[in-house]
Amino acid sequence: MIDPVGSLIQAGNLRDAHTMLIRLIDFLKQREVTGFLTNLTSGGESIEKTDVEISSIVDTWLFVRAIELGGERNRALYVLKSRGMAHSNQLREFLLTPHGIDLLDVYVGPEGVLTGRLASRRRRGRRQTLCFGQQESERRERERMRKREALEARITALRKEFELEEREAETSRRPGNFSRKADRRKP
Repeated sequence: MIDPVGSLIQAGNLRDAHTMLIRLIDFLKQREVTGFLTNLTSGGESIEKTDVEISSIVDTWLFVRAIELGGERNRALYVLKSRGMAHSNQLREFLLTPHGIDLLDVYVGPEGVLTGRLASRRRRGRRQTLCFGQQESERRERERMRKREALEARITALRKEFELEEREAETSRRPGNFSRKADRRKP
């Protein structure tokens, strides 16, 4: 690990530092060793450039920046380039924890990427909205079940009523069963 690569200029000149870093990176690649180089950029400088001009020889370039939003300063990371492999183009907030680096999920609000407390509030609000949506969905399901039970009760009542009418009709059609109206008409 070399932190920061710009400090190598102090050991000689820019050309010597550049040449030495090219040799070092080639040496590490031949031995399949990952080198971790850092560079501090000043405000207004291009992020795709280092003082010792090694951006074209490194395979992967991660950019770490501070995001100030909502009265907080949070760290974010994104991949500037990664030669020969697919990579995310998202800006990701991260935390330094006792267990290592914790890369947080991206939360993009209408105002852009949110970090820290603002992202936490939005996530909490989203969870509450989802919870309310789930409760509303469950309420609607209970209402549908209540309507289904009422409909099935009405269908059962109509069937019983129809069965009663069929029995009465069958009884009136049997021989020897005359209705009183028919008896009155006979002389």
